[in-house]
Amino acid sequence: MPEPLNMSQAQTRAVQELLRIAPVIDDLGARFAEAGEEIALVGGPVRDAMLGRLHNDLDFTTSARPDVTERLVKGWADAVWDIGRDFGTIGCRRGDYQIEITTYRSERYDASSRKPTVDYGDSLAGDLGRRDFTVNAMAISLPGRAFEDPYGGIVDLAHQVLRTPGRPEDSFDDDPLRMMRAARFAAQLGFTVAPEVRQAMTDMAGRIGIVSAERVRDELVKLICSPRPRVGLTLLVETGLAEHVLPELPALALERDEHHRHKDVYEHTLTVLEQTIDLEDRLPGGGPDLTARLAALMHDVGKPRTRKFQPDGTVTFHHHDVVGAKQTKKRMQALRFSSDETSAVARLVELHLRFHGYGEGQWTDSAVRRYVRDAGDLLPWLHVLTRADCTTRNRRKADRLRRSYDELELRIERLSEEEELASIRPDLDGNQIMEILGIPAGPQVGTAYRHLLEVRLDHGPMTYEQARDALLQWAAEQA
Repeated sequence: MPEPLNMSQAQTRAVQELLRIAPVIDDLGARFAEAGEEIALVGGPVRDAMLGRLHNDLDFTTSARPDVTERLVKGWADAVWDIGRDFGTIGCRRGDYQIEITTYRSERYDASSRKPTVDYGDSLAGDLGRRDFTVNAMAISLPGRAFEDPYGGIVDLAHQVLRTPGRPEDSFDDDPLRMMRAARFAAQLGFTVAPEVRQAMTDMAGRIGIVSAERVRDELVKLICSPRPRVGLTLLVETGLAEHVLPELPALALERDEHHRHKDVYEHTLTVLEQTIDLEDRLPGGGPDLTARLAALMHDVGKPRTRKFQPDGTVTFHHHDVVGAKQTKKRMQALRFSSDETSAVARLVELHLRFHGYGEGQWTDSAVRRYVRDAGDLLPWLHVLTRADCTTRNRRKADRLRRSYDELELRIERLSEEEELASIRPDLDGNQIMEILGIPAGPQVGTAYRHLLEVRLDHGPMTYEQARDALLQWAAEQA
């Protein structure tokens, strides 16, 4: 959890951050004031300034309508865009700063709409009142840098609590996505959610169904990639929101029999997610890594559908990897993830049990080659997922699994150096196959090529003569 923050600390940090961005905000404030318009730095940037974590993305709210805003920033900004014009927003870039300026507004969903309707407001106080949480309902009026906090956001920031400016039921009715945003901010900032906000989330969870899949996905991604995703995911499950946006997660809370013959899959999954985060420095880009975290979150989702109680009292989950991969693909498609993201995560779910059995020393070099071939470019992510999937409290067993995987990685490294496993291919190409067999280009060449690849995986590198003999033997068997 973050360290408690007192109001004096918050104000000091805010002053320091405001001094850093003063050349931009003061200049922008002067331009709007000269045109007779109000403008204020608002929302997340003000909150983050008080937390000492302000970035270069700045949000402003203004009395000016979008066409006026666009006219005022043209010539001042390095670039201007109006993709958010329908929502009252004009975007621009000035040096290293990405800026969004939005007209005072209120937005509200009706019972059947997936998109908010926008009504322009006429005051800063009114605009702040429609924001999601009090810690995001603070502003710095420009150009005088007057601090505006009509809903006690600085107190809630100091107490690390998420409250809404008005009744949470009204706020979530206006924009149901704010319920997910509460979980996301809890995960990002480590704040607690006020009891009345949590209760409204529980009572209104079904309202999230009117929000578009894309907006739900974007919030879920931010939550999963936050520093404490377990906090946010737990809140989604406990309030019932997960039943509507990621039902596979609460389904993992399988009832255990009185003998506890299988572990709590839900808690195991959250632990695997946390252990994946601890291992992200092993991945090419470090972290946070969405593919790794989603694979950890989804790797056992096939277990509820495949659970079987055996006559001897044991519990099995046969083929939960294959079933889980299909469920993962279906869920990610429903949330409008890209095809590349979906394929990668589903493939990792499908592969996550491949390491099973290696600890008994049963793997040949051929098995190692196939492990690498099947993982392909996802091998580093499969390494992380497999290591993170060990959550046993038995220290001796955990150490044995870790040593076994260390050994496997060393074997992969050795074979990679000797055989270029990452780009493994048969020892004969298509032209050589056609020449040796005396056949033209066609399907038979591809079939022969795939056979030689299997031979290569089984036996390792071969000389030209060895590969030719293997090809001729295969061709004779096909005759």
